[in-house]
Amino acid sequence: MRKTTHKMRRGVQVRTARVTMTDIAKEAGCSQATVSLVLNRTEGVKISPDTRARVISVARDLGYSAANFPDLFEPDMPVGSESTIAFVVDQLATSPEAAIAIDGARQAAWGAGNVIISAQTMSDPIMEPHTIEALLSRRVSAMIYMTIITRELKAPELLYRLGIPLVLLNCYTTDHAFPAVVPSEIAGGEGATKHLIDHGHRRIATILGESWMDASKSRLEGYRRALATADIRFDPELVVEGDWSTTGGFAATQKLLKLNSPPTAIFCQNDRMALGCYDALKEAGLRIPEDVSVVGYDDEDVSRHMRPRLTSCVLPHRAMGRWAIDRLAEPFTPDRKRFPITKIECTLVPRDSVSGPRSL
Repeated sequence: MRKTTHKMRRGVQVRTARVTMTDIAKEAGCSQATVSLVLNRTEGVKISPDTRARVISVARDLGYSAANFPDLFEPDMPVGSESTIAFVVDQLATSPEAAIAIDGARQAAWGAGNVIISAQTMSDPIMEPHTIEALLSRRVSAMIYMTIITRELKAPELLYRLGIPLVLLNCYTTDHAFPAVVPSEIAGGEGATKHLIDHGHRRIATILGESWMDASKSRLEGYRRALATADIRFDPELVVEGDWSTTGGFAATQKLLKLNSPPTAIFCQNDRMALGCYDALKEAGLRIPEDVSVVGYDDEDVSRHMRPRLTSCVLPHRAMGRWAIDRLAEPFTPDRKRFPITKIECTLVPRDSVSGPRSL
């Protein structure tokens, strides 16, 4: 049995003993002839892209080197010089936020001739490392790691030893080991509530998402700050959980309308709950905004098509994607111990769902 030693290279194990094409063929699950064709770049032979990528990946992981294959170990090109950037996200198909962030990153990357490739991991403890290693085998020059839910991240160990620039998007680590960008949720909740206060409302309710989530807690803190700044007493009766869903928004609004002193304005912490809020208000025979004003959050497409059009706060995933690309263009400093968390403003978009309270 061949004795080998190991060292770390870009998050994968590399053997320092001499590696042969036979070794690569065994690891890659193909013939030695196929390995030879791939590594020698033989033209006129049809080999599937998957097989070609697998052979190159295995060759790199095992530490293969040959005079006619020097670029296997060329240094990665810096971001900004026609390089490839990996965009890793836990969920891609279940929410529009990931697609918006990826598109923002793409727009910024293309301006410098860079390419974005994306992959979904579902945070699977086995498949996520495999996915990241597969991306590294494509010689990506940098990586963006995103979570759909804004949250503290227990980063996979592999992220700490990538050897390439990494930015966290919509998540952060307590050790501040990586540059990170998140929405400025407290300021967003404060701005949404202040908008209602500025229109003369003082009996303002809020419908939370799920109270354990960072976004919900931060938007509630912003709501409370706005009330305190305006010297309006916080009333816990006016805070109702709606679980981010249209049905939850409907039920929460019905609960608020049963209060002895119902609200004159409702800050819904996402647009889907605002849609349910609209239905409940209209079912109760109330007009928007003449009887009750409503503000949403996220500024999804539906907000523009609701009647009346919904005032909402932009969830800045497109801007966060652009910021991530800009940050990757800065010098890579892997020995730095702490990085700040950047917060991007959740801008309020006024539309037709807010007016002064009926009593004014």
